[in-house]
Amino acid sequence: MSPAPVVLGIDLGTTATKVVAAGTDARVLHQTERGYPLRTDESGEATQDAVQVRDAAIEALAECAAWAKEHGHEVAGLSFSTAMHTLVGLDSSGAPATPAFNWADTRAADVAARIRSDRDAASALHRATGTPVHTQSVMVKLAWLTGSQPDLTHDVVRWCALKDFVVADFVGELVTEYSLSSGSGLQGMSTLQWHEPALEVAGVRAEQLPEIHSPTTTMPLTSQVADAVGLPEGLPVVLGGGDGPLANLGVGAVQPGVAALSLGTSGALRVTRDKPGVDERCRTFSYALADGLWVIGGAVSNGGVAAQWASEAFGVDVAELLDEAAAVPPGAEGLIALPYLLGERAPWWEPGLTGSFLGLRRSHGRAEMTRAVVEGVAQQLALVLDAVRDSGAEVRAVRATGGGFRSRVWADAIAAALDIDLDLAEGSGGSGLGAVLLGWRALGEFDSLERAAELVVPEGRATPDAAAARLMARRRAVVERIYETLRDLPL
Repeated sequence: MSPAPVVLGIDLGTTATKVVAAGTDARVLHQTERGYPLRTDESGEATQDAVQVRDAAIEALAECAAWAKEHGHEVAGLSFSTAMHTLVGLDSSGAPATPAFNWADTRAADVAARIRSDRDAASALHRATGTPVHTQSVMVKLAWLTGSQPDLTHDVVRWCALKDFVVADFVGELVTEYSLSSGSGLQGMSTLQWHEPALEVAGVRAEQLPEIHSPTTTMPLTSQVADAVGLPEGLPVVLGGGDGPLANLGVGAVQPGVAALSLGTSGALRVTRDKPGVDERCRTFSYALADGLWVIGGAVSNGGVAAQWASEAFGVDVAELLDEAAAVPPGAEGLIALPYLLGERAPWWEPGLTGSFLGLRRSHGRAEMTRAVVEGVAQQLALVLDAVRDSGAEVRAVRATGGGFRSRVWADAIAAALDIDLDLAEGSGGSGLGAVLLGWRALGEFDSLERAAELVVPEGRATPDAAAARLMARRRAVVERIYETLRDLPL
């Protein structure tokens, strides 16, 4: 029997591009990776070199395509996943005229604050686009650039996401798709087209942005890239989508009531449903997947980075420190941490927030403080879950993935805060596999995305301790009151 065909999923991340090879059984057969720097020289800066990212994607793809050929796998198509909320300006020749701005770039904080100062207008934009008014929003970045950065924008003719620039080389056209653009703050949820009030705030016209297609749209691979990577010209290229929605697909969390939770440097919780919409208090986002499915949820800025900070502050290896924290009983001996080291996204969407400890005593040491930080992150994800449920979405199961779960204390604390079993799907392939499964759907191998997700099987489970879950639930209301008390304190 000859080896099965594969789709190659190209996942454009913040610091590396990964290419995943998988067949219709959702089993990851091979993965390649090429890294690149994230520039953070200036305060608040987080930018990439768009050409460097494109070249890294081509190099990683060439290596993965060579593996497929060596092992006899026909490549049936390519499909893309990408970090969301990126922005790059192009000149008249289609070359980058600006750096590629990453979601983590916070230099538009004053602009975000100005827009949010009119709460009714900000809420209207959030409810129309599904994207919070925050520095991660492409709309906010554009308002900053077009309003006050003429040195950066004087050569810009068109604007696009970083993936759109990369894909243009692959298909010969500057296009986007409604999964990625749903996170820009510029696209209407009800129309899946550019939203005119948001364009006015951003200071751009619709004709300066790419044409919007379906995530399952396929286009033929150009001869230029085909020659560079060793694949046939005309090979189907699936436009793909944002890494958040595709991560739900990649861990098998697209059935109603099944949420995906990721924990890396940051974290996120998202549940899939068949309609868009955010909660009444505008705490959640609403991003498109494909086939009429949407993910509702929120991303937190402080995930594993909080434990890394504690490791650096105490001068102890992070794994050793987390082992010490695991030995501390739930509740961290009365200590509460608000771990807003990088400001916070969901559910507050306030980049200027700072972290704090409350209840600190002489008896508390590094283990208790680290336990409190871990529980603080867990509580933040539970607050996102509360907001998701308030939006009308059911959550009865959670598929969890991410490097943080290499330490059991994270799984135990998050399971207790959510009071739900965590099905651990670390080996699933994440958003890269999600891109592959979307690719097979676009190529007609699956009759639905739900069918594709059924193939992904979790590898383990973390069950909440009942007493710890009750403690975390009592404390969560306290955490929210503390946030409301401290957010406006002058520092």
